[in-house]
Amino acid sequence: MCGLLGLIAASGNAEDFVQATGSSLTCMRHRGPDEDGTWNDADVVYGFNRLSIIDLAHSHQPLQWGPEDQPNRYALTFNGEIYNYKELRSELKDKGYTFATDGDSETIVVGYHHWGRDVVHHLRGMFAFAVWDSVDKTMYLARDQFGIKPLYWATTDRGTLFASEKKCLLSMADKADIDLSLDKRAIEHYMDLQYVPEPESLHTGIRRLESGCCATVKPGEKPEVHRWFTPRFPETSVNKENIDSEISKIEHALEDSVAKHMRADVTVGSFLSGGIDSTAIAALAKRHNPNLLTFTTGFEREGYSEVDVAAESAEAIGVEHIVKVVSPEEFAEAVPRIIWYLDDPVADPALVPLYFVAAEARKHVKVVLSGEGADELFGGYNIYHEPLSLTPFEKIPSFAKKGLRTLAQRLPDGVRGKSLLERGTTPLEERYYGNARSFSFDQLRRVIPWAKKEWNHTDVTTPIYEKSQGWDPVARMQHLDLFTWLRGDILVKADKMTMANSLELRVPFLDKEVFNVAQSLPTSMKLTHGTSKWALRQAMERIVPPHVLNRRKLGFPVPIRHWLAGDELYGWAEDIITSSEAGEIVDLGATRSMLEEHRSSMTSGSGPDHSRRLWTVLAFLIWYGIFVDKSITPDIPEPTYPVEM
Repeated sequence: MCGLLGLIAASGNAEDFVQATGSSLTCMRHRGPDEDGTWNDADVVYGFNRLSIIDLAHSHQPLQWGPEDQPNRYALTFNGEIYNYKELRSELKDKGYTFATDGDSETIVVGYHHWGRDVVHHLRGMFAFAVWDSVDKTMYLARDQFGIKPLYWATTDRGTLFASEKKCLLSMADKADIDLSLDKRAIEHYMDLQYVPEPESLHTGIRRLESGCCATVKPGEKPEVHRWFTPRFPETSVNKENIDSEISKIEHALEDSVAKHMRADVTVGSFLSGGIDSTAIAALAKRHNPNLLTFTTGFEREGYSEVDVAAESAEAIGVEHIVKVVSPEEFAEAVPRIIWYLDDPVADPALVPLYFVAAEARKHVKVVLSGEGADELFGGYNIYHEPLSLTPFEKIPSFAKKGLRTLAQRLPDGVRGKSLLERGTTPLEERYYGNARSFSFDQLRRVIPWAKKEWNHTDVTTPIYEKSQGWDPVARMQHLDLFTWLRGDILVKADKMTMANSLELRVPFLDKEVFNVAQSLPTSMKLTHGTSKWALRQAMERIVPPHVLNRRKLGFPVPIRHWLAGDELYGWAEDIITSSEAGEIVDLGATRSMLEEHRSSMTSGSGPDHSRRLWTVLAFLIWYGIFVDKSITPDIPEPTYPVEM
């Protein structure tokens, strides 16, 4: 685990970038405070920050390796963990290869020599890595299937740069001639979706290598990108006699995944909320660590905390449990720091409690497990029930649906049946765009008057829907979420908020063997008996406590609706708006009016709830102050953690 930074020089002058690379590493020291350094040859320079997890005394990076006749042919820098590295090492040893370390990093580079670009298909883990072949003069870059680990990049006349954090590329922009103009289309996508969708970033000259993709780069040439992993949810059916067998497969796959994810030479803990996902992971982890520590967070407001349920779960599975309660003052004070860590804004207030629980966990452990990905794989979001409720509309001819939709749109808001008619007569591709959308177009034009109707969520969703034509509608929604909400919000906040605290987060649900089982489940085993994730719940029946097993999914409740209207955050939000220099992008007067409307609505008990829209704009204004006009300087603590814990 580390933060990586690299450059393939266009003109064989990599040494010109060594000093700048070393200086840029300080931007992401939080990702790896145990070691740092640079390495270069004539074409390539690497920088790295290491968080030592496996083979603490060795496995230093960059890691060089080569066969006997070509020693040090390859140089690797790698962020992530390969959980099946022991099995791969054994397989490669049987083929005659030797290893100089006991870690997982060397497995990648030896595997690359043996399998070439196909090495990614053998890896079970989370990763973003670069392998430089000094003989073929080719750089190979790759990201894991789901996008658990990030990789930003930029290509200019000076070469191709890549890094775990965009801040490193920003700091090298002058040296490498990176275009730092703002990408207005990406800004509109952010406002529309609450996150910046891959491969975009808010800076025109910096993009991201997408999840499940790899690329090859030669000096002086542009990267060639290939998709190596395409998730599929094939339509299947399961006989009643085979249901128990399918459920057993889920249990065994998840149990094996947790066992592999527990591999570390440091202490591993687990996050624990009030839901089935994290509880299942913690209960399985307890089998491998009897002294497992679990961590949760909540707020100083009734109804916005899962602390009590998590504590009950911890007692039931027999683990020591640690709680962090976040006050409104702590919440507001941390937001600029959090947005600095994010690189691009994510308008999900759940980032803040995640940041605090990660900070608390890092006092005790160096690695935590968590339950991200279960909803996308096993059908956990409540919205996935919608296609089932709209089944009667499938029998209506297309021309009739169009007429009914026109009629529904003319009905006044609040009329009973209006929403059902609109949804039932609107194609899935137009109706479902992921788990969050802050603004309608008219609302968006209010705060960014330059918004273009042709720049919207369909830029992101249409290419994804094209790949799932003919699938079951629930599977299509899951597929869409893997490419949108999961990698745009869930995994960004999971990586950034834990690494901000030099804490490694592992996600056993997002394992290729677990996915292989989950992808073949029919909708009838995901959504049935009035619940979601039915098959997963059945598989976990003997593992999680009864009070969690069938608990309805709630998400992570954050009280911004009340705080933005009350004394807790109203003044804070008002100060951000009035002091912002982002008037060329955002209509600050309209945003201030929206804040007033929200306060009035919450006070009177009627009117619009603007909290999510406000949070989306506020996060952008803070981002702009940090990364564009530099009017905001977050207080970033120096990581001071020991090498071993």
